[in-house]
Amino acid sequence: MNNRRDFIKKIAAAGALASAGSLALPASLNAAEKKGKVSLNISLQDGLTPGKSLNEKFDYMEKLGVTGVELGGGKLASRVKEISDALKNRNIKVSAICAGFNGWLLADDPAEKQKCIDSSKEILAAAGELGAIGMVLVPAFNSQKSYPHTMETRTRLVADLKELGEYAVRHKTAIILEPLNRGEAFYLRQVADAASICRDVNSPGITCMGDFWHMTHEETSDRGAFISAGKYLSHVHIASRKRRLMPGEDGDADNYIDGFKGLKELGYKGYVSFECGTQGDREKTVSAAVALLREQWKKA
Repeated sequence: MNNRRDFIKKIAAAGALASAGSLALPASLNAAEKKGKVSLNISLQDGLTPGKSLNEKFDYMEKLGVTGVELGGGKLASRVKEISDALKNRNIKVSAICAGFNGWLLADDPAEKQKCIDSSKEILAAAGELGAIGMVLVPAFNSQKSYPHTMETRTRLVADLKELGEYAVRHKTAIILEPLNRGEAFYLRQVADAASICRDVNSPGITCMGDFWHMTHEETSDRGAFISAGKYLSHVHIASRKRRLMPGEDGDADNYIDGFKGLKELGYKGYVSFECGTQGDREKTVSAAVALLREQWKKA
């Protein structure tokens, strides 16, 4: 009888936990949050930042207290000196490199896949020189002819990522796998999927990210998505949740507190980087968006 009572108590406790929407986390993660050691590191893509030159863009970032810049990967190798010179004596670092490679990794045409591998290696070498966390990579978009979504395709992807991961490690950077919403990509749509691929590749050169815009369409919980990535999460993109504009331009829909809670619980030390457009005065909408994120981070 006592055993039965103990069993019922355990079931009741589990039910209470589920109804509270809680996720079991290692004590060390909760401790990191309680000690207040997790700060919000904001990054802006250079293409959306006001300013005609890199120096003007970096001046604008510094005025806002933004400490990261995300660069496009196109012709990056030829820009390393220009970028390095512009960053001297500034409190701004290169957060990540956004794509810029040719071809695609899941191409059923060997030539297109090799283009992706070769151009990605070129970008990774430059990313390493600039001290970037990594290069954002999407295995394939819906418009690109690719292998079917099967276990064989996944095995092939893991093998190719091992090669790229080893190369990235040699250059002190990483590949950052980005899940997209189903309207843009048939393969890799949830953060947990990307994390499981990282786990199977088993290389510090292969990491993943979450993008609030895509997560709006594919995830049931921002917090849960980030926590599911665990140690593999190295980067985050953010935009408004209805039209992919600056955070705040979609009003009350632009709530990121749940996701920020997950980042805090993970002890996340990477960047939250803007990837979006705007329908207003860029200098004003960027500034307002940065303020909104800081306000919601405090509430998380």
